[in-house]
Amino acid sequence: MLDNLKILFHQGRQYIPDVTAAQVPGIFKGRPVISSEIINEAELAEICPTNAISTAPVCIDLGKCTFCGECAFAFPGKIKFTTDYRIATNDRGRLVIMEGSDKPVELNPELIRKEISKYFSGSLKLRQVSAGGDNSCELELNACGNVNFDMGRFGIEFVASPRHADGIVITGPITENMAQSLQICYDAIPAPKIIILAGIDAISGGIFEGSLALNRSFLSKYKIDLYVPGNPIHPLTFINGVLELIRKKK
Repeated sequence: MLDNLKILFHQGRQYIPDVTAAQVPGIFKGRPVISSEIINEAELAEICPTNAISTAPVCIDLGKCTFCGECAFAFPGKIKFTTDYRIATNDRGRLVIMEGSDKPVELNPELIRKEISKYFSGSLKLRQVSAGGDNSCELELNACGNVNFDMGRFGIEFVASPRHADGIVITGPITENMAQSLQICYDAIPAPKIIILAGIDAISGGIFEGSLALNRSFLSKYKIDLYVPGNPIHPLTFINGVLELIRKKK
């Protein structure tokens, strides 16, 4: 008993009582803030490996950003990454962080379908499909259900069969080899159903954008209900994004 108490004292509490107000370490890179400092914008844009940075004015697209931090390292007075992990949204345009803006990334209530809050506000079962992912976002999605984050307390769980699911969570850039399998899985989910893109590979293709090995035609067929940026995503980003989606009414 004494040894167990020593271990508990040493490790502290792993369980996060309130995932909507949890704090993350300072080394975490979340929502960036771009100052009005005058710099060589062409040199800044050249740094980004995924062309997430555009100029005149300087903007960062979180749907493409790998959060490597090289831009902030090279131009610390221009770009700073905060610890704000609440960066999921249902509006693709809101993932673009503008120069001089320090507004949080939020969902657009007008884009939330009525059936989402009607049917899924108390329980949401999701089928995850790795469409050519590197297993990083997949690992973080697994972590959403561990003792630290305990996503299941909100009735949000991953299920093995699409026929038991209310929606699909896509990770990876959607390779040609996975395109048909993704479509089959989606078709097997009963309506109404939601689509969540987790990670920049799923949102934009990431570093694989433009590759001939990809087939992203699936995304042009359906409305995307939630974009969860990150490389990989953080469990708090995913959980808070999903909670906002199913709880916020149009």
